[in-house]
Amino acid sequence: MNQSRISFESLVPGKPTKITLGNKEVCVARVGDEVFAVADTCTHSEASLSEGEISNFQIECWLHGAQFDLRTGEAVTPPATEPLEIFEVSRDGDSVTISEKA
Repeated sequence: MNQSRISFESLVPGKPTKITLGNKEVCVARVGDEVFAVADTCTHSEASLSEGEISNFQIECWLHGAQFDLRTGEAVTPPATEPLEIFEVSRDGDSVTISEKA
């Protein structure tokens, strides 16, 4: 199973970060003390979500404004209708591990 580790302190609240997990690009987002990981590519277009804005538990695609729930991957607003793939996140102190769901 593919895994990637990053430092919790390196994640700036409200500023998404793109990592590579195997052959997938993943958008990692910190909201307060929680960390979420979703597919980096918007399901509506080929835009990178790590360049988008975060508010509450939603990330907005910079290209057309589609919003996704970081907790579930669900598309919240049009034009996106398909959910994002979500990834497993575990935290041990300052170490955050992102892995593919089994």
